[in-house]
Amino acid sequence: MIELRGEYFELNNRRYLGNKYRLIPFIKKVVEDNCENCSSFFDVFSGTGVVADAFREFNLITNDLLYSNYVIHYAFFSDDEFNQGKLMRIIDKWNNISIIKEENYMSENFGGKYFSQEASKKIGYIREEIAILSKNGEINKREECILISSLIYAIDRIASTCGHYDAYRKTKEYNDELVLKFPNIKENMGKNQIYNTDSNELVRNVKADIAYVDPPYNSRQYSDAYHLLENVARWEKPEVFGVAAKMNRENIKSSYCTRRAPQVFKDLIEKLDVKYILISYSNMGNKGHDRSNARITDKEILSILRKRGEVQIFEKDYGAFTAGKSRIDDHKERLFLCKTFDIVASPLNYTGGKYKLLDQIKPLFPENIDNMMDLFCGGCNVGINVDCKNVKFVDKELSLIRLLNAFKEHEKDEILNEIDTIIEKFELSNSSKHGYSYYGSSSSSGLGKYNKERYLHLRDIYNKRREDSFYYDMIFYVLIVFSFNNQIRFNKRGKFNLPVGKRDFNIKMREKLIKFIDRIHEKDYEFIAKDFSNISVEEVEDLSFVYADPPYLITTASYNEQGGWSKEHEKDLLRFLDKLNSKGIKFALSNVMESKNKKNEILYNWIISNKDKYIVHYLNNDYSNSNYQTKNRDKNSTVEVLITNYIV
Repeated sequence: MIELRGEYFELNNRRYLGNKYRLIPFIKKVVEDNCENCSSFFDVFSGTGVVADAFREFNLITNDLLYSNYVIHYAFFSDDEFNQGKLMRIIDKWNNISIIKEENYMSENFGGKYFSQEASKKIGYIREEIAILSKNGEINKREECILISSLIYAIDRIASTCGHYDAYRKTKEYNDELVLKFPNIKENMGKNQIYNTDSNELVRNVKADIAYVDPPYNSRQYSDAYHLLENVARWEKPEVFGVAAKMNRENIKSSYCTRRAPQVFKDLIEKLDVKYILISYSNMGNKGHDRSNARITDKEILSILRKRGEVQIFEKDYGAFTAGKSRIDDHKERLFLCKTFDIVASPLNYTGGKYKLLDQIKPLFPENIDNMMDLFCGGCNVGINVDCKNVKFVDKELSLIRLLNAFKEHEKDEILNEIDTIIEKFELSNSSKHGYSYYGSSSSSGLGKYNKERYLHLRDIYNKRREDSFYYDMIFYVLIVFSFNNQIRFNKRGKFNLPVGKRDFNIKMREKLIKFIDRIHEKDYEFIAKDFSNISVEEVEDLSFVYADPPYLITTASYNEQGGWSKEHEKDLLRFLDKLNSKGIKFALSNVMESKNKKNEILYNWIISNKDKYIVHYLNNDYSNSNYQTKNRDKNSTVEVLITNYIV
């Protein structure tokens, strides 16, 4: 009679390709020495879960595309309750089963291959028992995952393989001692989230302090190596094929094992919402058998990471899995640590603002920018999100520059207090305090009806001011917040003339403003009121980069109404950029080549005449990322581009 006798298995008691258990001290030291004020840890490709387990003091987020790994993560990291005594009695009962007479799914498909016929029947019997217990409500989800995990670890101990299930060892001597143990589950220190989904989709929806990214390195698909465990975990009993008895695995194939690896890696890094990105990647390059060689080069990793922030590299010798087909010398495991530069949204909803295009534009900017000019800065969405020492923000709209300088020169609390005072004094709505019903409205109908007369009165006071001051700058900001679409527009006489909008200075707007002010106070920024035509090339000779986002000649918006941007302006700007190029100054120009059946002939001709100098990068003009999910482009849609005089 086999007894459990308090025997447990540890999370790391598995054979698994790329297992980082031996690197835990190395990873921990890098995090402890370099990552500050962190409380959450996102293990993006969790695999065995051993790295996440090493950071139990954090709130954990785990994820893996394989359901068999997800089940184990849920068993070890979930906050759900479980009855250990009940589960240990069930395990003890299964361990004391001697012979299973009936054939089942496991014995029919895997008996005499990965296991003996007897062991296969027992595996199939136990897995079916787990399914019945779950269906009958006798165990909860975590208890089900604990039992499946116990079975997976027991299977792994007796399987006739070399550590994975791509193939089995042909033998007549099998290990029939299938003994299930109970997982050594430790107490969770935080609130954990456990996922089983595509990592590139998940990073769009979660936030953490640290993201640990350990993707597949080469062409070896984990769904091929662990198909049998995946089959047992899912227990859908699919048809299996070939000598290795593999199920259909198309829905769990990883793009990181294909030629698309650099593309999907870039998309993932760009979308991570974290303070620190820690990448684990070997230096396999072209050192081993072709299947073992890394899919992403060091150059690609560094280039992608440097778009997000400051990068450090840490290195450690480490043995590589080669399946015996090659000898790899000087194999090293590296950690790339990126301290990210936070993306800040402008509190000014400036028409043509590039916040939603930043994930496409920023990767096309030069690396290591020391100082730059954001020409036609508008709401400053671009320049404020470039990691460089100094940015000169230039715009001809004096009221806008005055407001930006007020944000720079005054303390955050002073600014917020003045805004709150103006809102209260003129009896404008405060939905963050009172809600919508207090004003006889709803979120869908908005606050325009209540605010209209009060807003127009405040607008009249601003337009009749006899002087400029901090007080009027804050009135200007309040008008922007309460105006239609939170935009900025002046008539020919220089009077602010937008009608009232539906929203007010709500919590979201306040948070945007706070983050914006914090960024301005942290960095060396200059806000300059000047028309681009009055800027000489000599004024920018010391700059390493100029970004220009002018009014678009062939579109209509408040900034180019009343002759605000003409064909002559367009030509003057292009000549100015040509001069920058002749001086060796890098530039990037945002513009539109086609829109609503209109074509910017001036821009087209300029591009063609400079085709050997300048590069056209086409952007996805629906203002969402087009790198990861390829979409069909509407031939009649706006063609938005970024034109550079340098190679990315």
